[in-house]
Amino acid sequence: MATVAEVVLRRRDDDNVGLRSADVDGSSWTWREVVQESAVRAAVLRSLRRDGPFHVGVLLGNVPEYVFLLGAAALEGAAIVGINPTRRGAELAADIRHTDCQLIVTDRRQAELLAGLDLGLPADRVLVVEDRAWISLLDEHVGAPPPEARLPGPDALFVLIFTSGSSGAPKAVRATQGRIGAMADLGFSPDDVLYCSMPLFHGNALASNLLPGMGAGATIVLRSRFSASGFLPDARRFGVTYFNTVGRALSYILATPSSADDRDHRIAFAIAPESSARDIAEFEARFGVTVVEGYGSSEGAIRLFPVRRQLPGALGRPEAGVDIAVIDPATGRECPPARHDGEGRLLNSGEAIGELVRRDAGADATFEGYYENPEATAERLRNGWFWSGDLAYRDADGVFYFAGRTIDWLRVDGENFAAAPVERIVGRHPDVAAVAVYSVPDPRTGDQVMMAVELRDGTTFDPEGFARFLAEQADLGPKWWPRFVRVTPGLPMTATNKIAKPALRHEAWQTPDPVWWRPEPGSSYTRLTPDAATGLAAEFTSHGRQRLLPQP
Repeated sequence: MATVAEVVLRRRDDDNVGLRSADVDGSSWTWREVVQESAVRAAVLRSLRRDGPFHVGVLLGNVPEYVFLLGAAALEGAAIVGINPTRRGAELAADIRHTDCQLIVTDRRQAELLAGLDLGLPADRVLVVEDRAWISLLDEHVGAPPPEARLPGPDALFVLIFTSGSSGAPKAVRATQGRIGAMADLGFSPDDVLYCSMPLFHGNALASNLLPGMGAGATIVLRSRFSASGFLPDARRFGVTYFNTVGRALSYILATPSSADDRDHRIAFAIAPESSARDIAEFEARFGVTVVEGYGSSEGAIRLFPVRRQLPGALGRPEAGVDIAVIDPATGRECPPARHDGEGRLLNSGEAIGELVRRDAGADATFEGYYENPEATAERLRNGWFWSGDLAYRDADGVFYFAGRTIDWLRVDGENFAAAPVERIVGRHPDVAAVAVYSVPDPRTGDQVMMAVELRDGTTFDPEGFARFLAEQADLGPKWWPRFVRVTPGLPMTATNKIAKPALRHEAWQTPDPVWWRPEPGSSYTRLTPDAATGLAAEFTSHGRQRLLPQP
């Protein structure tokens, strides 16, 4: 099993261009130079190491410095904590404290997110890459060789990748050098050019771009943040042959004006999990690019690979010898296969949908646990199986399909987050007596945010005032804004006085209670009328997701 450190060192004598920045004209590094820059930063990290877990928080966009720090951590045996910049305020600070970061490397723009937060670190342990202090550290260690004599082994922790659970407490997935190093072979060649605009704190960018590109000695083009309008110009400018994405990125590219030269590029294929079947078909037709979806959990225990002639929306099958099943969580029994009609619509959702589970002996070996969260780790590994937290169904040919997410876990535009932090923020509103946040399906892919609010006596819902309140909450992540707000006289409760979210999720916007919504991101809240609900249903149907619509 190759470690990430070994993958890095394979490139130490490679003069092929390894890294380019799409944001800075003319900036490029050969793989030999990438290894040299990584070795310099490995020496810097060594000089800054303190007692305790050797964890380095990185709060940067997709810039070369992030790649150099990942290489440095691999060589030196540190672990990179990929800090998610869409987190805000106390939740962001909690992520950093929870993962025992010894220091944080950031830039001037994103350092503003940390201002005034309790990070559990002295101010001088937050290093800004544009500042003289960081530049002096690099100058001090120029020419440092890679520490080949003491490379970390496959069990050494390499990255902590954040995800979120139903309780809202941060969960950081452990990923070792051996697990990430095993991702270095996706069949690329040194002639390939891989376009990486997905954030490097996300497992998709590491597993589907950086490590495979490094392993093959291909060229990786970094874009600091995804731009739909800049995508095709970048592809042509750099001769891109492949890209990876998550969620709705394909739909954003499709929304750009079409032209006669849409196929004037070198892109051969893309990996785009959680894209809608309609977007994949339209992207392939317009740009002539083969798009595959697949599935890979952040925890690493389940991977599904597309197969030929599968129905739209299918994820694929597991590797040979890996036992993946759809299990009814209430009974522990495997759900029966799904049945589809002639148009690919699911006929037996009530019995076919369950939780996606890995049952073989490799389940607990592949999932390396959550950092300092044994309860959450145990919940994932119940009875020796790995429970993904994702809902799915499987057809008679063994092909799996995604069907949603369990209870309080939302995934909006490729980002996972929990409902509890959003509920705490909305609960600050003086008119809100109680609130429940939950997922409803997105017409294209993933989820949208809906909430039900119970107001205090004597108050009424003010949509404009509510939007102003949300805009004033500095710790409300940009993807956490609710699209739908249900105003109810009383939230449904269980026998143990817990809010019954399954009932809310089942009804979604098909409820006698008034529902307010934002027809487009950034638009004002307006009353959801029957005509608007009909139009929303038509959008689901056009993307082949009508099976996920709430039933009146």
